[in-house]
Amino acid sequence: MDFTDTQLNRYSRHIILPDVGGVGQEKLLKSRVLVVGAGGLGSPLLLYLAAAGVGTIGVVDDDVVDLSNLQRQIIHDESTLGVPKVESAAARVRALNSDVRIEAHKARITKDNALDLIGRYDVVADGSDNFGTRFLLNDACFFARKTLVSAAMLRFDGQISTFKAHESGPCYRCIFREPPPRGLVPSCSEGGILGALAGVVGSLQATEVLKELLGIGESLSGSLLMLDTLNAGYHRISVKPDPACPLCGTDRTLHDLSHH
Repeated sequence: MDFTDTQLNRYSRHIILPDVGGVGQEKLLKSRVLVVGAGGLGSPLLLYLAAAGVGTIGVVDDDVVDLSNLQRQIIHDESTLGVPKVESAAARVRALNSDVRIEAHKARITKDNALDLIGRYDVVADGSDNFGTRFLLNDACFFARKTLVSAAMLRFDGQISTFKAHESGPCYRCIFREPPPRGLVPSCSEGGILGALAGVVGSLQATEVLKELLGIGESLSGSLLMLDTLNAGYHRISVKPDPACPLCGTDRTLHDLSHH
């Protein structure tokens, strides 16, 4: 494509990278990413994907901005308190990069709308804050044959992985078979979270999304990256597809989203 002078200036640090170049930047401008959640993880995800020039970004969230969010959800500010998060996030993305088309979906992702939403995008980034949504996105991405970059965090710890079970990699259920019993794992509102952790994990997640779009580097598919920021520890665990996985194993028992 022919870049404008403004685009050449804006994306110059990408274009001079041998692994990206003009061809890679064109890929980004033509790519479509769905971000689920406009909160702690969604904030750096949306900002860095928009800054990178990802052409179309969808964001799904049914919540409104609350004062307690601002400790970590840096895409919002005091002027957007009470505003739907997707509207607040969309306004910030538009202000950051006019090249980007932002598609705001003010809704909760469910078994009824997941496949339709996911099917419109190239890569899905899970920035949700509950196990139900994580398992739903994993299953829906498998059925839709879409790459899922998933992350989670609590207190001082985070984890991130990429799931491409449709390409013979492991899925989320290969690691975590089913959601834990209700109340076993506290939410961020119950257990707390260091605000800056969201920036660390969300930025890593954005990096993995960009790598998948560009087709460069080593994918996190087949690995689970664990972060212990309190003790500055990083651990990468190798994960293989589980033949007994009910979703992607040899004797599958899950064939649609009706179990959600």
